[in-house]
Amino acid sequence: MKKLIRLKDTRIGLMTILVVLFWLKTLFAYFMDFNLGIENVFQFLILLINPLATTLLTLGIALYFKRSRFFYPVLGAIHLINSFLLYLNVIYYREFTDFMTVATMTGYSKVNQGLSGSSLALTNLHDVFYWLDIVIIILLMLFRKIHFDPRAVNHRLAFSITSIAILIFGVNLSLAEMSRPQLLTRTFDRTYLVKYLGLDSFTVYDALKTTQTDHLRKTATKSELEKVKAFTDSHYASPNKSMFGVAKGRNVFVIHLESFQQFLIDKKVNGQEVTPFLNSIYHGSNTYAFDNFFHQVGQGKTSDAENLLETSTYGLSQGSLFATLGSDNTFQAAPAILNQRAGYTSAVFHGNVASFWNRNNTYKNLGYQYFFDASYYDTSGDKATGYGLKDKLLFKDSVQYLQRLQQPFYAKFITVTNHFPYDLDDEDKDSSFTTVDTGSDSVDSYFETAHYLDQSLEEFFTYLKKAGLYDNSMFVIYGDHYGISDTENKKLATALGKSSDDWTSFDDTQLQRVPLMFLIPNSGGNGGISHTYGGEVDVLPTMMHLLGISSKRYIQFGTDLFSSDHDQVVAFRNKDFITPNYTSISGVIYDNSTGKKITPTGKVKAELEADQEKVSKELSLSDSLNTKNLLRFYTPKAFKAVDATSYNYSDGLDKAISIEKKLGSKSTSVYSENNNKSTVDEYFTDAPEATSASTDSNRIKITNPDDSGN
Repeated sequence: MKKLIRLKDTRIGLMTILVVLFWLKTLFAYFMDFNLGIENVFQFLILLINPLATTLLTLGIALYFKRSRFFYPVLGAIHLINSFLLYLNVIYYREFTDFMTVATMTGYSKVNQGLSGSSLALTNLHDVFYWLDIVIIILLMLFRKIHFDPRAVNHRLAFSITSIAILIFGVNLSLAEMSRPQLLTRTFDRTYLVKYLGLDSFTVYDALKTTQTDHLRKTATKSELEKVKAFTDSHYASPNKSMFGVAKGRNVFVIHLESFQQFLIDKKVNGQEVTPFLNSIYHGSNTYAFDNFFHQVGQGKTSDAENLLETSTYGLSQGSLFATLGSDNTFQAAPAILNQRAGYTSAVFHGNVASFWNRNNTYKNLGYQYFFDASYYDTSGDKATGYGLKDKLLFKDSVQYLQRLQQPFYAKFITVTNHFPYDLDDEDKDSSFTTVDTGSDSVDSYFETAHYLDQSLEEFFTYLKKAGLYDNSMFVIYGDHYGISDTENKKLATALGKSSDDWTSFDDTQLQRVPLMFLIPNSGGNGGISHTYGGEVDVLPTMMHLLGISSKRYIQFGTDLFSSDHDQVVAFRNKDFITPNYTSISGVIYDNSTGKKITPTGKVKAELEADQEKVSKELSLSDSLNTKNLLRFYTPKAFKAVDATSYNYSDGLDKAISIEKKLGSKSTSVYSENNNKSTVDEYFTDAPEATSASTDSNRIKITNPDDSGN
């Protein structure tokens, strides 16, 4: 025991202690916070080994410093950085069921505003174990229970330790390849890399891949675009003649339902409908709804959904396209297309800071003329959550800007209240609505915030009818991504009438369904609920055809949902896919009718292999298009490249009013058509914050962004 105590007073001894401590912390995270899917003893053995190599390698760097004044700070800094990286991934995983990539880290400054609210909710009591060792070691140093060793470690010994670390990594990699051949060449997914090689190895691997992507972007050529265009041309689905142009000339409202999953539609808890208003739209005679519509987002979550919807291309395999590439990428997106083809004004209404997901820069490249962000709203006191203005207030307070836009317009509303951690003040809750009791706060609260969102929409639609906007508009209502993460789905199971004991990966995939509705008032009453399979990448070509605008000349990976040529193979960002009959998850095939694993043979096997090849090719081509910015080499007929410098989002209202005055009697804004009178007073909301004074709150407030980016 005395020898063990004295060990801490030697350089090798202290480093060994830190290696063991970090190894234990990593294993703690593996089993307590990450779901790595350990299937057998061999994988368990690999999991035990994989933190050792990189931990020994990184901490061993300190051994090359001879002077103690350098050795101890370097050793401590490396241990602290490793611990910080581990804990960041723990927090990130709890929200996204994924690991942080370099792209995510480098884009963090563009998305960090507003994240801290949910980060606090993502902490657990056992998180103290990630930092306890650091606190104890610092205290031991302060009280001189750890003595600095002035004796330098021989470089030969230091090199031997480095060699041992590399040897352990080699053994680790060999075992990983035995269990999962072509692990690095095929990549699979981030969970596989962490499970087999460890978190540090994954981060280094990801950094190398990111550097490679940057190089590819610089060396991209026009010829690479031809492969992309050849695929999208062959993949094009001609429009359904009976649906083409049924909404021509109408205003377009895109209602972005935050974290809203399909199972909420028609869902009852304790005998009450969670979303009665959305249910009425869903079943309306002028609504074309899809009950097999899936989100296809990756790490970019909401921003990925926007990109899929606006451009009909996929988000990146790592990080957020908006955050990493949005500032300088070339897009041919809905706002620019509708403006150039049919004279649409475009605007986004979102009560969060403009810099969140780098929207203030990306929207300009998409061609949005207006962006009404948090700086246009009163977000003081209890009016905002960590992610922005509450939904009832967003819709109400947007009217003053909406009524000034020239028609037809393309207006997107991004809601936020139904966002994790699903916090809702007691005063905003419907006292007559009682939620479920699953034992999970986030699951139980999810139904309450979804109910609040539903009420918000009903108030907004009531106004639109009063203001005369409802009848001459088309509404695209969709859910952006899952609300309840895979880690909470077993708790959700009871609320869905299923057993958590029987829950499988197949069930997780089925919950990737989100709503999609095209509401076209007074369009003949031929609507209905379609069972066609599709994803968010299909929305843009579908919407364009409904507006009477052909999508054929553009590079789009989606196809018209109403077309008989529509492709019903839905690709997910991790290369899994789903068809009307089968679901493929990490190469395992499930029969949709039974939810059971199958081993396909013959014709079915050949079809599924072809589907997998097509999905992989589609995602690869989309990645090539975006990471290499290939659209800069292609200009569709009659399309003018977007000039982002022509947009300034700091003076939206003044600009809209100026256009009204310039057009005079030709102005088509709601304000002008209402005899130059405001329609704001026609809006009613029962939101208590709309009539009461702002109150103090401990909730994290939304802060106005730096306008220098404009």
